[in-house]
Amino acid sequence: MAKLEIAALTPDRWADFEDLFGKQGACYGCWCTYFRLAPKQRKANSAVDNKEHMRARIVNGPPPGLIGYRDGVAVSWMQIGPRGDVPQFNNDRRVSAPLPDAPAEDGAAWVISCFFTRSAMRGQGLSHAMVAAGIEHARENGARVLEACPIDAAKHAKSVGLFVGSTRVFEQAGFKQVALRKEGRPLMRLAL
Repeated sequence: MAKLEIAALTPDRWADFEDLFGKQGACYGCWCTYFRLAPKQRKANSAVDNKEHMRARIVNGPPPGLIGYRDGVAVSWMQIGPRGDVPQFNNDRRVSAPLPDAPAEDGAAWVISCFFTRSAMRGQGLSHAMVAAGIEHARENGARVLEACPIDAAKHAKSVGLFVGSTRVFEQAGFKQVALRKEGRPLMRLAL
């Protein structure tokens, strides 16, 4: 597993997060708001709007995810927290919609919804380290289940489509498929 120093994304780490996401804001200006904002708002927002939304979310806390460092430089990000914090992940029409036994209103039902890694660092197994740290973070914060809705295959290991994570990474961390609403996009769960 890749060696990383991993910490919760708190306001004092904003500059590191901003540096990691770059001028464009990662994934075409998303700033990791895809599952946080309704489609209409996402369409109306600029990258600057998304950045400010995420900055306010980090300032208001609790930490919306984990940031991974190598040699003191932020190289990886993983959004993790209660389902209720990412409302669009819970949309009934999504493959990631919650099951009745872990509804979005249950603060102990957590999800890993997004990843972002510096392009030069992709394909090096950083997501394995991030998921392992995420499991511990979720446990320490009272989660009873941790879910994800990754993708089985991408065109290559550095594909931007892997922002939801790779099924293989979650399988290796002990997650099990609990629903399959679309081929190649299992809803996976780890009981904590």
